[in-house]
Amino acid sequence: MSLKVIPAIDLRGGRCVRLIQGQSHRETVYSREPVEVAKGFEEAGAERLHVVDLDGAFSGRPGNLEIIRAITSAVAMPVEVGGGIRDMEAIDRILDAGAAYVILGTAACENPRLVEEACRRYPGKIIAGIDARDGRAAVRGWVADTEMDALDLARRMVDLGVEQIIFTDIARDGMLTGPNIPALERMTGAGAKIIASGGVAALEDIQAIAELTELGVMGVIIGKALYSGRFTLPAAIEAARAVARSS
Repeated sequence: MSLKVIPAIDLRGGRCVRLIQGQSHRETVYSREPVEVAKGFEEAGAERLHVVDLDGAFSGRPGNLEIIRAITSAVAMPVEVGGGIRDMEAIDRILDAGAAYVILGTAACENPRLVEEACRRYPGKIIAGIDARDGRAAVRGWVADTEMDALDLARRMVDLGVEQIIFTDIARDGMLTGPNIPALERMTGAGAKIIASGGVAALEDIQAIAELTELGVMGVIIGKALYSGRFTLPAAIEAARAVARSS
C-alpha cells in the first residue's frame, strides 16, 4: 500500500491561508476560492483532503461550516475536518456538513470522555490530532503547551477507540525544513494508523515518510510546499507510489 498524499486547506475568514507554526499574525493568503482549490486537488489525483477551520481552532467553535459544506459537496474524495471541535454538537455539525472524518485536537487532551463517546457514536470517523512541541502535546490552536508526552497521549487515544492519528511537529509546520522522522517513527508505537504533518519541503521528504508505511504511517499532509510550488501534487503522489513499488 502506498502512502496517501493528503493536500491541506486551512480556512480563515472564508479564505484559503497558511500560517507559520500556527501563529495567527504570520498568515499568507493563497486563495479566496477554497472550493476551487479543493476541486483542483481532486482533479490532480488527491484521494483525501485535509481541512482545518483556523477560526474554529482559535475561537473553540466551528467558524466556516458553510464553506466546509460547499467543499464536501463539490468533491467526491473523503474530507477530514479539524479546528475548534470540542463538543459532541460540533462533531455532529461537521459530519452533517459532509465530512468523512472529524479531527479532535484540544479535546483529545482535555476531554477524553468526549473522545470515547464520539468513537462509540461514530466508529472509524474520529481522528485524534496530536500536535507536539519538543515531544509535548500543545493545545488551543498551539498557543498552550501541556506536560503530556505526545506518545502517551496517542496510546490513550487508541485505548479510547481512535484508529487514526494526525501527528504534527509544530517546529516544522510551515517552515519547509523537512519532517521530523524520528518523532514520527516514535509515534507509530501507539498502535494507530499515523498521518504525518508538518515540514515537508521536497519529494525526498515524502519518500522518507513513505518508508515508514510498514510501521503504520498511512498518509502525509502537505500544505505550504504545494502552495509555494516546491512540487506538484501528481509528483508527490508518484513519489509515494514509487516507494511502494520498490518495497
